Amino acid sequence: MNNKIIIINGPNLNLLGEREQSQYGSITFDGLKEICFKKSNELGLDLEFVHSNIEGELVDLIQQSINKFDGIIINAAAFTHTSIAIRDALDVFKKPIIEVHISNIYKREEFRQKSLISDIVTGGIFGLGANGYILAIISMQRLLRNEN
Repeated sequence: MNNKIIIINGPNLNLLGEREQSQYGSITFDGLKEICFKKSNELGLDLEFVHSNIEGELVDLIQQSINKFDGIIINAAAFTHTSIAIRDALDVFKKPIIEVHISNIYKREEFRQKSLISDIVTGGIFGLGANGYILAIISMQRLLRNEN
């Protein structure tokens, strides 16, 4: 089984627990990281968990993932709605990609309701809080085992 995955987190997710708890809940970034590693370990997945506030760094991470990882879980955060560069980098990654958002972007401001990456990813999870990451990890394991 292929088992190397990366979770890529975009801008301001490092402020989880401090910002807009009505949208993002009370979990901290470190708490999110901890539950993701726990679930990945349970499922036998080798996880890398990264964050950047810088668009170009996210593009570099995606490009470097092509030959290093079997799947990507990405919360591109605000770049979801603005970054053609991230979209283009993801489009080159010809393996499973799951888009995750802690809040439901389709119930938020109009400018947040357009994802530039949804039509090129394998699937998406929106509005389920930190549990969305856990569901994405479970789904990724099944995708990599060809169970979906």
